[in-house]
Amino acid sequence: MPLIQLIVLAIIQGITEFLPISSSAHLIMAPLAVDSWADQGPLIDVAAHVGSLFAVLLYFRRETVMLVHGGIDTLRFQPSANRKLFLYIASATIPVLMLAAVFVALDLIPMLRSPVVIGWVSIIFGVLLWHADRAPTTHKGLDRIGWREAMIIGASQMLSLIPGVSRSGITMTAARYLGWTRPEAARFSMLLAIPTILALGFFAGIGLVREGAGADMVSAGIVAALSFLSAYVAIAFMMKLTQRVSFTPFVIYRIIFGVVILFFAGKLAGG
Repeated sequence: MPLIQLIVLAIIQGITEFLPISSSAHLIMAPLAVDSWADQGPLIDVAAHVGSLFAVLLYFRRETVMLVHGGIDTLRFQPSANRKLFLYIASATIPVLMLAAVFVALDLIPMLRSPVVIGWVSIIFGVLLWHADRAPTTHKGLDRIGWREAMIIGASQMLSLIPGVSRSGITMTAARYLGWTRPEAARFSMLLAIPTILALGFFAGIGLVREGAGADMVSAGIVAALSFLSAYVAIAFMMKLTQRVSFTPFVIYRIIFGVVILFFAGKLAGG
């Protein structure tokens, strides 16, 4: 695989994983847009997600420590604030993993990777994010989270299995509809990424072992490192941006991205 493709894919994964613009849509469209680029394969996908995972763990190191302590408290059946946060995050992840298993079992994922689907979904859910961002803020967040809020936001992740929806985008949309502030919506969305990426990376790794794909560890290392760096920058950028402006810039980008994909849909699908 060309070095430039590795670099571009790693940066795309790192940046788009935590911004509300859909990493899956961008990763699908990149090889379609460049004729000479082949599919990156499962090893590169796993490496990119590993890099993104370490970025969110490092940036939210305080919350990561809380989740670790919460997991320990859960095993000990010891009530604590950390245990509640751990259980909220873990429970909110279950719906998307269950639906992902159904999608894989029924082989539904390939039919959702169409440029037409990605284009329209990017636009529709971009508009939905804009509408949610106009909802009144009641200053809810991690400090006041309950089972209702955790499960609503968690259930919204199921829609992110459709390329173009964006896992971070739909969870921030749900949180904004619930009255959360933008920074709190973004923070909970990124914390939800931890178990989701862990689980999906685990199953992708199993598939990689079963298929016996060739292991180009140098390429995987490059992708993981670049994905980590770009993801860390994207997270820091997102958290600072949410304190200053609305989600409108991302909405505009999503609409433009969707329109461009729809305009070239025929060529992309044929290529």
